[in-house]
Amino acid sequence: MSETQKPIETITVRAATPSDYEICAQIDHGCSTETVWQMIVDNSEAEQQIVFRPARLPRSMKVLYPRSDEALIQSWQLHSLFLVATVEDEVVGYINVREELPQETAWVADLAVDGPARLQGIGSQLIRAARKWAYERGLRRLIFETQTKNYPAIQFLQKRGLVFCGYNDLYYPNQDIAVFFGQTLR
Repeated sequence: MSETQKPIETITVRAATPSDYEICAQIDHGCSTETVWQMIVDNSEAEQQIVFRPARLPRSMKVLYPRSDEALIQSWQLHSLFLVATVEDEVVGYINVREELPQETAWVADLAVDGPARLQGIGSQLIRAARKWAYERGLRRLIFETQTKNYPAIQFLQKRGLVFCGYNDLYYPNQDIAVFFGQTLR
């Protein structure tokens, strides 16, 4: 927390309403990073090995969110759980979860906290609420997706006990690689 930020005393997490969609679309979804997860593919005759490792960039880069506002809003309307976090009645973050019943999984497609409100526990509160919801529904796993470029999100998830559990090359509309982090719920 910077010296100019005052600590947040009350974070409220509630179900989103359609009137929240436009506000959530305005949240700063991007981030800056000096590190990315680099994917290294080693194809030998006997085996194929995929390795992800942190790679330091020569300078900071802005990471743009891989989904358009229209795609986000459409996704929010279709998913099983869409929660917003508010501080003093102002929406400052959200989490978007779909339920994958055959795999007994809660899949978090989007977790966003507005830039000025980051590093104040809001993302953690949203994760706890999604975890509780998934657990109460009897789901076995909680899975998050993020770009390999979004190193701050990767670190955030790892610090909250989620572990790398897979990837999908060319996953996003902008052709970025998605990495997946999961946690067992029961």
